[in-house]
Amino acid sequence: MSQSGLDRFDHAILAALQANGRLSNVELAEAVGLSPSPCLRRVKRLEAEGYLTGYRGLLDRDKVGLGMTVFVEIKAERHFIEASKALQQALAAIPEVVAAHMVSGEADFLVEVVVPDLKAYERVLNERLLSLNMVKDIRSNFAIRIIKTAAPLPLDHLAG
Repeated sequence: MSQSGLDRFDHAILAALQANGRLSNVELAEAVGLSPSPCLRRVKRLEAEGYLTGYRGLLDRDKVGLGMTVFVEIKAERHFIEASKALQQALAAIPEVVAAHMVSGEADFLVEVVVPDLKAYERVLNERLLSLNMVKDIRSNFAIRIIKTAAPLPLDHLAG
């Protein structure tokens, strides 16, 4: 077992499911070198322990009409825990926010917003982000082209 408490079969399961979350248990078991029953037990354990947090389809943003990605730097008005928690909850509740991170540096939060076009982003900015009283400053960075997104997590460090 590695430091993470996962062995090579667990690593293989995680890698295989990241590559293709639609694998049947039989296909997964075959891919990682286990029989189906122990493989299923391991998957259930990985889910219960929070290593596997869900399964979803990855959509082409352009094909579903979400052709604009904006990275928004947000500076908080006040630096105390209640304001930070309130801002985090508000960001998590905005459907157009597909990722949000508390960061160090000039901004306090870096948020990825996905919208159909500039007019839709203007609405998100004015009606949702600027209306948050705990926001001091916002800077918007528009993605010109997406090079890589929703990539599998690198797991080589788990092999320890």
